[in-house]
Amino acid sequence: MSKEILSTNGEKLGEITLEKSVFGVEPNLHVMHLALRRQLNNARQGSACAKTRAEVAGGGRKPWKQKGTGRARAGSLRSPLFAGGGVIFGPKPRSYAFNMPQKARQLALKSALSAREAQIVVVKDFSTIAEPKTKLMVSALKSLNVNGKVLVVADTKAEENKNLELSARNIPSVKLLLPTNLNVKDLLEADFVVMTESAVNEITERLQ
Repeated sequence: MSKEILSTNGEKLGEITLEKSVFGVEPNLHVMHLALRRQLNNARQGSACAKTRAEVAGGGRKPWKQKGTGRARAGSLRSPLFAGGGVIFGPKPRSYAFNMPQKARQLALKSALSAREAQIVVVKDFSTIAEPKTKLMVSALKSLNVNGKVLVVADTKAEENKNLELSARNIPSVKLLLPTNLNVKDLLEADFVVMTESAVNEITERLQ
């Protein structure tokens, strides 16, 4: 299957063939779900911490005598039964991260790319953004007829895209990613995915 290669002015410059093995696979929902969970879990700090009765300060004295008061026996005011006491089975710092095999992660990316294939727009590069100005980026997106949440996948360190990062960073609905940082979450969240020709080639080479 092929896609038009556009300039950032919206003019057609040619065509690019999208590899069916990367952009045309049957999306595997289970693997995509696992990859998304992994990404979200690995981003968690896991720093939540509650004190047990052994860690709460105070509570050294027995609140009242063992017998004769008519009340239930108590050995410490820091028991979980009292306000200000410890927490039973409360959270402790831990890692939520889990791993996935490399082939499963690649399949998840291929599935996400294939699921969003219709929303992918391929551009030659961003060399028409001659200076770092937000209005030039807004104009480019308008010419490409993309709106909503836009994911731009491009090598921002390349000479032809040198003004892309500064031009796009003030637009809240635009997210920039390097081809090497492409991930399932950003692909699924975007309404449109704008990729440079070199980014498409790099992703294809990596996932084939």
